[in-house]
Amino acid sequence: MALHKLLVDDFYDSYYVLLAIHCRLEDYRLAYLLNKHLDIRLMRKPQDLDYKYFAASFSIYEWDNEDMDTKWNLVSNVCKKDEAALQSSGSLFSNQNIITKTYNLLPEFKNVDYFIKVTNDNQKFNEKLTVSRIQSIPQVITTYSVDIDQIKSKDHLIFN
Repeated sequence: MALHKLLVDDFYDSYYVLLAIHCRLEDYRLAYLLNKHLDIRLMRKPQDLDYKYFAASFSIYEWDNEDMDTKWNLVSNVCKKDEAALQSSGSLFSNQNIITKTYNLLPEFKNVDYFIKVTNDNQKFNEKLTVSRIQSIPQVITTYSVDIDQIKSKDHLIFN
């Protein structure tokens, strides 16, 4: 029987940049403004990202720039969902209480509304220029780069 050995160096880790956006716009409006100001073509994917056994779903937009060998993803970090509150069965009247629960794609960044993930294997992406262009959009509060090494839930950033 042959023994197969898998080396950790065999895994390919693609290079990506993660930008955090603070903005109170709806996702489709932000995608439109990003397309306009960055000259990109983000389009909504047919299915949202579902985590925690479909408890939360996050909208995702994608654009694959084949000329620059770059993939752009705009993903929402916040999912607000209305759920029925638990109540005791001793009540005479059925008074349904609704609680709004908030789920985050990356829980360590609760204040961030959206993330842009730019995957580029050539590492020819101008991060500072992109951040300054996004900050020039009047509806965007702020934008900054996120240090990927400090993210605990990196597996939530795997979209394919």
